[in-house]
Amino acid sequence: MHKTFFLLTIIMCSTILSAQNLKPGFDKEEYRNLMRISAQFGDSSYRVKVPLTDNIKFLYRSAVVGLDNTWELYTLNETIPVISIRGTTQNSQSWLANFYAAMIPAKGTITIGENDDFQYELATHPEAAVHTGWVVSLGYLAKTILPAIDSIYKSGKRELLIIGHSQGGAIAYLLNAQLMHLQTNQKLPSDLRIKTYCSAAPKPGNLQFAYEYESMVQDGWAYNVVNSADWVPEVPFSIQTLDDFNEVNPFVGASEMISKQKFPTKLALRHAYNRMSKPTKRAQRNFQKYLGKYTSKLVSKNIPGFVAPTYFESNHFVRTGPTIVLRSDEEYFKLFPNDQQKIFNHHFHEAYLYLLDKLKL
Repeated sequence: MHKTFFLLTIIMCSTILSAQNLKPGFDKEEYRNLMRISAQFGDSSYRVKVPLTDNIKFLYRSAVVGLDNTWELYTLNETIPVISIRGTTQNSQSWLANFYAAMIPAKGTITIGENDDFQYELATHPEAAVHTGWVVSLGYLAKTILPAIDSIYKSGKRELLIIGHSQGGAIAYLLNAQLMHLQTNQKLPSDLRIKTYCSAAPKPGNLQFAYEYESMVQDGWAYNVVNSADWVPEVPFSIQTLDDFNEVNPFVGASEMISKQKFPTKLALRHAYNRMSKPTKRAQRNFQKYLGKYTSKLVSKNIPGFVAPTYFESNHFVRTGPTIVLRSDEEYFKLFPNDQQKIFNHHFHEAYLYLLDKLKL
């Protein structure tokens, strides 16, 4: 590994150093180039539809680790390093990462293998929570990404682009959050400028995670890009219970207020309250049972030494980050029709890039 990153350092140093190139704000051509890079994880028939251009150079591809996770390093315009995170593959391990959709606190330590603890900080709010499977994936990827970033920085680079499409976009959220908190804690140079595009990404965490993430990137250094016809950004399933509201809310004293009402008003209100509250709590427990406890057993079979964490009592996943909506229209559906036999028709790079051309920004 050390030899590999030494070579990467030499390659990065051999390029022409320049002033800061990245600017805040959504950049259509920047996103288009990053999508060309992201598409290279596909097979030859997929890549030919979204080919690389001369301004993009491949440098490195990591080993496959964790739950079928890998990443690649490129340069854009000979100056800007790009980290590209692979999305879901046909491998069952890759889908395990998606289905392991119980939540864990956004700050903590998780045992991802034998004598292998991953310490992460994705948010500081005690009620912030994130998707377990993608934290496991991040834990494995971070082992090589962080040394690569160190090599990039030592080569004189002060800018970095991150792209992830699909599952890769979900992991890109968490990677960006981890890097920002490493900078806050002075464990990563503060003058390294990071810009992140999460493309076609599913929902990475709950509302408190989203609030904190968005507050850190609302000056134009991270984006979530979605095709309005794509179902992937709509998952995982989200269940909001009365426990998912902020500490001060009108539901806290609802039970006490109901108990003070006269009969039969009290009986009717209690019945209505329970009919609204109990089903969502029951659903949340079931989701945690099947997407947490049961799925963790399958993860353990694929990752020796993995220890299931203590889950956060919520499944309130929300869309996260400043969002660029690629709005599908009548012309789009003529080229990319709804077809239940082709459930990823609206999810692939080609569909996103077609709508990008129509985006008026």
